[in-house]
Amino acid sequence: MKKITSVLLAGALLGTVMAGCSSGSDKSASGGDSKSTDSGKEPSVGVAIYKFDDTFMTGVRNSIKTNAEGKAKVDIVDSQNSQPTQNDKVDLFISKKSNALVINPVDRTAAGVIIDKAQAAKIPVVFLNREPLPEDMKKWDKVYYVGAKAEESGTMSGELIADYWKAHPEADKNKDGVLQYIMLKGEPGHQDAELRTKYSIEAIEKAGIKVEKLEEDTAMWDRVKGQEKMAAFLGAHGDKIEAVLANNDDMALGAIEALKAAGYFKGDKMMPVVGVDATAPALEALQEGTLLGTVLNDANNQGKASVSLATVLAKGETPSKDNIGFDITDNQYVWIPYKKITKDNINDAK
Repeated sequence: MKKITSVLLAGALLGTVMAGCSSGSDKSASGGDSKSTDSGKEPSVGVAIYKFDDTFMTGVRNSIKTNAEGKAKVDIVDSQNSQPTQNDKVDLFISKKSNALVINPVDRTAAGVIIDKAQAAKIPVVFLNREPLPEDMKKWDKVYYVGAKAEESGTMSGELIADYWKAHPEADKNKDGVLQYIMLKGEPGHQDAELRTKYSIEAIEKAGIKVEKLEEDTAMWDRVKGQEKMAAFLGAHGDKIEAVLANNDDMALGAIEALKAAGYFKGDKMMPVVGVDATAPALEALQEGTLLGTVLNDANNQGKASVSLATVLAKGETPSKDNIGFDITDNQYVWIPYKKITKDNINDAK
């Protein structure tokens, strides 16, 4: 009886060992190459933002975190507005064998180097908010871009000013029929800065309004620099200024601070100021009546589209509207539309 029991026990143990070996063998067989993700395991996505203290990109960053929950493990790093630093971050993501990259480039012309690194490691890359050069986008079919068409935001900014000018004859302070304006530009060479500047003025002129540029200078997307530039412009031109256009909300808000210090927004002393992004501080300024209007640059959907696209690519799947939720143009571009925001439709931005 003891001998029979021993034989049965040995057989059971042998079966258990064989089952364990079989399970391990199946897992190994289904693993594929080192870049593929295990079934049920969230892919890893390395995200490099050009700098963390940019108001708009903070909104995008928060959206990426929120929309990645339950879908991907994101590692978000600050490039500190330094392209060499960002390149080092990319190298680190590659060494960690990230399954996909989302890059908000410091310098759009440096995207080609990042693409070469990613392609060599067979890691798909999604560029965000700063569009690489067309020739760099064509380097590899695993390169995508998520952003908005800057010319649209420029046109909408100009239309906001044109509508105000036509509705408020008193805006023409010297009654010469010409709109004397100030332009606060973003980073020199940045496609958003150049196109917003160009198309905003074109929109005003298309509305039949003559314009005269009193001053144009870069404030590097920065609120403090915007305030400093505006204070200097007020010192030089004073009440000759009839409108202020800024390539983003932070610079517009800086200009408003300088205007407040000069006595504007009290009584009937007004100045139409427009920005772009529809950030939370800008919406507050809209409500208090110091900002005339802004253009919604949809941070939430830019972040959502980027992480959705990267997650699909990380799994080795082909992106489409069905699996990322956004239209893809020319097989590589996801465009997020802009929208004009004033006090009347502020809830659309909120």
